[in-house]
Formats: sequence, C-alpha cells, structure tokens
Amino acid sequence: MSTEEEVAPAPVRVLVVDDQRLIRDGIAALLGARPGITVLGTATDGREAVAKTLELRPDIVLMDVRMPGMDGVEATAVLSGEAPECRVVMLTTFDDEEYVVRALRAGAYGYLLKDLPADELARAVRLAHAGVTQLDASVTRTLAASLPAPDPPRKPPDVALSPREIDILRLLARGSTNREIAAELYLSEGTVKNHVSRVLARLGLRDRTQAALHARDLGLL
Repeated sequence: MSTEEEVAPAPVRVLVVDDQRLIRDGIAALLGARPGITVLGTATDGREAVAKTLELRPDIVLMDVRMPGMDGVEATAVLSGEAPECRVVMLTTFDDEEYVVRALRAGAYGYLLKDLPADELARAVRLAHAGVTQLDASVTRTLAASLPAPDPPRKPPDVALSPREIDILRLLARGSTNREIAAELYLSEGTVKNHVSRVLARLGLRDRTQAALHARDLGLL
C-alpha cells in the first residue's frame, strides 16, 4: 500500500445502556447501521454497564439515567474513576435540573434526550469521541430557567480572564458550539478554539461541561 494512501480511522466503539429492551435494541441497531460506529454490546442497568465497560473498553457509553439498582448517574461516577478513557453520554427522556447537574458532576460528557433523530445521535457519538461535550437545547434551557436572578456578571478574583474570555465562558455555559460562538462574537472558529482552550487551562477545567457549571456558579448566565 502506498504510504500516501489514507488509512480509514478506527470505528467508534459504543456500549448502549437502557433498562427497556425495545429502546436498547433499537438504539443499538440504529447506531450499528451507521458508518464509523461499532456497537460492542448492550447493558440493562448501571451495574452491568460498569462490568461490560471494564470488560469491553468502549470509547463511548450511551447511558440511560433512570434504571433499577444502580442508576446511570451512579454508574457514570464509577466509570469516571475506573475507566476515565471512556466517555459517557447520558441519553434519556428526563431533562429536569437535578438529573442534569448530577450527571454532569459525575463526569458525563453530554446530556441528550431520546427524541433526537438517528443521524443526530450518530453525530453526537462521533463528537463525544472527539472530546466535544454536548447538551440538548432543552436541557440548557432547563438549567438556565432554574437559576435565580444572578448578580451582575463578575470575574473570579483569583483568575485573570479578559472580557473576551468571559464572553467565551458565558457562551460555553449556554451550550454554544465553536461555530455559534464565532458567529456571535465575529471571530474565526480557529480563534474561538484557542480562546476556549485558554479559558479551560486558566480555570483548571477539564472540558466544556465543567466550564458551563463553573460559569453558572459564577453567575455568568
């Protein structure tokens, strides 16, 4: 094979976790039919999800929230410690604030609702594998609506963020993508990407989810 010939990337390996068989098998079938995605298996609850993740080592775990025994949030917290290379994306019908905040604090890389189209779900899996944290638009609205009226926006006293970086942090908290931030602030996507990386580094945050929670704690929403 020529050294210049491109090698196809390895497929994203997925584990589907849901206590309802019809939904579980349906999601697995839909994703398994998409190019670049391999479904390694399924699990019926959080405890089985942890066991199969440690056995199969998937790249992405699509995790339901409400399940008997160990629920999805508890399983996510366990996997964050025991399999940090695996990224958990919550896929559920529940968008209330308590579940969202608990899941994100447990280490979830995203929180999506089950009514999204199959193509968008496949795209979400690929983005999560690339390290992009995603929140369903209704989830973002739920979080924003649940917040009390904030004090005027303020910078954290121990971190020197520029006004532009504070704008970036605020838009991250709203769930905006790099492209949406670029359009909002009239910047290139490359410039936005650099700003996002700088903000995360200065605040000591792992990803966009933590940035959103941090911005919320600071009253930037």
